[in-house]
Amino acid sequence: MSGDAALIERYLEHVRVGKRLAARTVELYSLDLHKLADNATQAGVPLAQVQNAHIRRWVAQMHGAGRSGRGIALILSGWRGFYTWLGREGLVTSNPVQDVRAPKAPKPLPKALGVDDAMQFADARDPEADPWLEARDIAMIELLYGSGLRVGELVGLDVTAGDEARGWVDMQEAQAHVLGKGSKRRSVPVGSQAMDALRAWLAARDSKPAAARTQPALFIGRNGTRLSAQAVWQRLKQRSARAGLAAPVHPHMLRHSFASHVLQSSGDLRAVQELLGHANITTTQVYTRLDFQHLAKAYDAAHPRARATRKT
Repeated sequence: MSGDAALIERYLEHVRVGKRLAARTVELYSLDLHKLADNATQAGVPLAQVQNAHIRRWVAQMHGAGRSGRGIALILSGWRGFYTWLGREGLVTSNPVQDVRAPKAPKPLPKALGVDDAMQFADARDPEADPWLEARDIAMIELLYGSGLRVGELVGLDVTAGDEARGWVDMQEAQAHVLGKGSKRRSVPVGSQAMDALRAWLAARDSKPAAARTQPALFIGRNGTRLSAQAVWQRLKQRSARAGLAAPVHPHMLRHSFASHVLQSSGDLRAVQELLGHANITTTQVYTRLDFQHLAKAYDAAHPRARATRKT
């Protein structure tokens, strides 16, 4: 057994017995450490003489070969632990993995509905539902999708403006005034269909007992108390299933859909930033990726050269 192989076996025995790690974890450590040893052999250096530059080169190679950032991070964690142990044993003077980090994984795109699915969801009606709940849910959906509100902003709305109100809808000006992240207030337009839905909901809301009329919250439950964000999530999930959508809809999905569809139509990123209440334009720029996906799909479906490429 070579010197490097013996070191690895000693370390694996340490984590197996001393740290009492699970057999599967020890097996994964073994695979990663033998990969490290192979890299060191190819570089012509023993494990105890591996330098920071070696580690960075091997990370770049793994990344170039398609290894995910998360996968590389797990490998580096195992290598880092190995060299920490070598240091305790007095076999190395520094840890070559200590300041090496895996490449950042790209942030996943926010989930947004296509325009047709969004319209199908917003237009869905349940003739057998409680008319009071139906009116409330339709108004919530219209505000979430039509104005891009966060669920916290939605449930924070009161019926009327006031010193204690976190937010409200100005029915004359067709504007929602909300308290967003960082306690920043903003005003967003409310579309005509949302206004119609709000009027229908306010008429239904006041038909309930006195608790509903004395509660300042715009959206309330059957018991007359302010609706919670969790309750809104549950209602949207139920309604999306009844509307026949493939995936459950949640409040932030409607906000993402609002942003994506406005950007597709207008191309005005700054306007979308203002509507969403983002402090930094870089937060809003993720929707340009959604917009590009939309354009790419349209290209693939319509451009004759795209169709010709697919057939060859």
